[in-house]
Amino acid sequence: MSLPVENVQDYPRPPALEIVPQHLSAWFADTQIVATNRAYRVLETHHAPTYYIPLSDVSEGVLQPVPGRSFCEWKGMASYFDLVLAGRRMRKAAWTYSSPTAKFSALVDHVAIYAHALDRAFVGEELVTPQPGDFYGGWVTSNLKGIVKGGPGTEGW
Repeated sequence: MSLPVENVQDYPRPPALEIVPQHLSAWFADTQIVATNRAYRVLETHHAPTYYIPLSDVSEGVLQPVPGRSFCEWKGMASYFDLVLAGRRMRKAAWTYSSPTAKFSALVDHVAIYAHALDRAFVGEELVTPQPGDFYGGWVTSNLKGIVKGGPGTEGW
């Protein structure tokens, strides 16, 4: 079943939070580390959707907390994880909001993982590509239309 066509320019600001109806899966170090039917996604104008996976649906031990935090005006204070498995480490590859704002309270005990840190990831049967740039964590799929921010010159929109 293919994903419905969505235009990222039609996504709202402030962002929206939705339940993900598709199965999500992801691999790191040639090992499947994510399999879930219980994810959320955040939709924001000109962003690819950012997927938040229940921590309990990520393989145990692959997320290692690291120092550093960042602030999102919509979701609150984020903390970060390295992905570590089979001798591989991707620094600050994932993040969580342990005390998100009220609108995003469903994200407690969920984690988002940068697509560029993974060997591969899927939304349903759609292969994910990383959102351009190194700041935004959206997962780009072929059903997305419009300009996805993150490339040179688009960070300030």
